[in-house]
Amino acid sequence: MPQDALSKLLATRDWLMADGATGTNLFNMGLSSGEPPELWNTDQPDNIRKLYSGAVDAGSDIFLTNTFGGNASRLKLHGAQGRVRELNRVGAALGREIADASGRTVVVAGSVGPTGEIFEPMGTLTHAAAVEMFHEQAEGLKEGGADVLWIETISAPEEYRAAAEAAALAGMPWCGTMSFDTAGRTMMGVTSSALADLVEKLPNPPIAFGANCGVGASDLMRTVLGFTAQGSHRPIIAKGNAGIPKYHDGHIHYDGTPELMAEYAVLARDAGVRIIGGCCGTMPEHLKAMRAALESRPKGTPPSLEEISARLGGFSSASDGTGDTSGEPKRERRGRRG
Repeated sequence: MPQDALSKLLATRDWLMADGATGTNLFNMGLSSGEPPELWNTDQPDNIRKLYSGAVDAGSDIFLTNTFGGNASRLKLHGAQGRVRELNRVGAALGREIADASGRTVVVAGSVGPTGEIFEPMGTLTHAAAVEMFHEQAEGLKEGGADVLWIETISAPEEYRAAAEAAALAGMPWCGTMSFDTAGRTMMGVTSSALADLVEKLPNPPIAFGANCGVGASDLMRTVLGFTAQGSHRPIIAKGNAGIPKYHDGHIHYDGTPELMAEYAVLARDAGVRIIGGCCGTMPEHLKAMRAALESRPKGTPPSLEEISARLGGFSSASDGTGDTSGEPKRERRGRRG
């Protein structure tokens, strides 16, 4: 099998820069709250081109397609479950167009977010149904020309496994990140060490794995140190939010400055992360500052927790979720409520 574009790029570079936020950028272009961004792939294609170009122009080597909620379960909420294949294909095709015009190698990563459903026995979602949903989305992304599938913001190990199986069915290389947002664990209780273990047990492990979204850059860096402590040799992904969300005049604003995100990018690289990007609140100006810092600042030694909190701000919880049970009752409640 010929080597995929992402593996080829990883083989030639110490680090790669991913993109920033999708939602924040689209809200700034007029997407209304509750409107599915995936419909803009066909209804407002120039805005999606602008989204992708913003990342590429800021120096991203990889950008994610506007297909995060492009599975049947999520699109059904808007009566668009019959358009999965089309919306994913177009989202990827617009990406292919921008990447191919960039004059350098830019990887188009087909974004695959969670179904929004809870697995059996707590919920009703079966493994087979989840695989089918992810597979349908994967085939659309493949048709549109995505280089890799980028499974992100997952919190349940069952959902991660189902998405991995769908990638295999589609014959697509993939990457997969979870969101660690509850005292260092995912909403369903997965720790950083548990994800590092899970990845290696899959029949088709991802090219790279890691963490996205979550609480803030400090917490995300602590999770990254949890991956490296497991001794994983697989490339690690870090896509942290630009600070913490704050409400201003009815809008959510992330308080992370370009300078803060530049510090985070350098710390992530020094910790051994190979793919560094931003998540919610991360705009092109953040990405430009991250790229400049990564290129101009010499690589340092892996940072300590003390150094991370000194440079990025304190952690949101005392524990990173490993080696304790403090998160358990809260997790169970949250799972049932979901």
